[in-house]
Amino acid sequence: MSTSPNSAQEDRLHALVAESIAADLQMADEAAIPGAEVIAERAERIARAQPWLLNEAELSALVRSVVDRVIGLGPIQPLLDDPEVTEIMVNDPTCVYIERHGQLEVTSARFRDETDLRHVIDRIVAPVGRRIDESSPLVDARLPDGSRVNAIIPPLAVRGPILTIRKFSRQPFSLERLIALQTLSPDMADLLLRSVEQRHSVLVSGGTGSGKTSTLNALSLCIPAGERIITIEDSAELQLRHPHLVALEARPPNIEGEGEVTIRTLVRNALRMRPDRILVGEVRGGEAFDMLQAMNTGHRGSMTTLHANSPADALIRLESMVLMAGFDMPLAAIRRMIAGAIEIIVQQDRLADGRRVVTGIHWLRPESANSLRLTPLFVFHPPAGWRQVGEAPG
Repeated sequence: MSTSPNSAQEDRLHALVAESIAADLQMADEAAIPGAEVIAERAERIARAQPWLLNEAELSALVRSVVDRVIGLGPIQPLLDDPEVTEIMVNDPTCVYIERHGQLEVTSARFRDETDLRHVIDRIVAPVGRRIDESSPLVDARLPDGSRVNAIIPPLAVRGPILTIRKFSRQPFSLERLIALQTLSPDMADLLLRSVEQRHSVLVSGGTGSGKTSTLNALSLCIPAGERIITIEDSAELQLRHPHLVALEARPPNIEGEGEVTIRTLVRNALRMRPDRILVGEVRGGEAFDMLQAMNTGHRGSMTTLHANSPADALIRLESMVLMAGFDMPLAAIRRMIAGAIEIIVQQDRLADGRRVVTGIHWLRPESANSLRLTPLFVFHPPAGWRQVGEAPG
């Protein structure tokens, strides 16, 4: 027998619980919305008083659905609570996919309609000061636990609202955990640890969903406690447990189109905050120029990520992004700036089986006045695995 809640019963119980909570809030001068356990107890009590013929499994499912509607994210809340689910993709109200162990699978989760899905999206973006409407039909936001959220609605989304959530790991990624996940080998972890301690600047490149931020987080945990770190991100995701940390987050424009604070502005401001190292969650545009400038002017050991299919592509993208900053610089000057700033490039990819793997570590050095040379230190060849092919200077 199915234990899926009856829609009419769920709507009725939700309305009764909401009325009960609203009455309590009106009676108390300083009242807060009760927690999940209190709401669940109240919902169960109200449900048992209704003339519904429910067995215990049906009652439990009904109460859980109402609690998720009141203080959670509706039908996708159980997916958020599942530690094995790493990504949630809502293609439309009746089509919800998840990623589990690197593989995609469809779920039975369903929203009632587009209005129900829009309500969940609004509930996500409102607390973090973001907005989504016809004039601004796409938004990036985050959940309280740091999970990354992207939503897009009509007219840009042809078939209705789309919601994508990349869940935030409750356990910070460290080099030891990456070894356990077979993302890299112990020898590679040792090399990266020594590189961070010796203040080599590191660039982590890779495709979407390849695990760049997780690797950056693991590297940042290797920074000595006595240094001042400034992190700069679009949406705060890094889980640093550092005693001297300043975390900055970009801000989108408000409803009047004003008040935007970009990554580039934050990088420039960070230079005035006496950082030892600057960590940029991801460079996508002109901020690459300021990041390279910082690495070249006394902030060695800084780190960042970017999207690229290979270390060589990463260098081409860096050159392009510096040009996007609006400076008319010769290519040779840009390459000298990159050579003086970046020393280690970590390439990360997602394999066909869903596993996220560091497929290469390269040492970057100038070959001549006009060119750069990538020296491979570790390479990954499936199915054999990793092989050390070089030694890092120093």
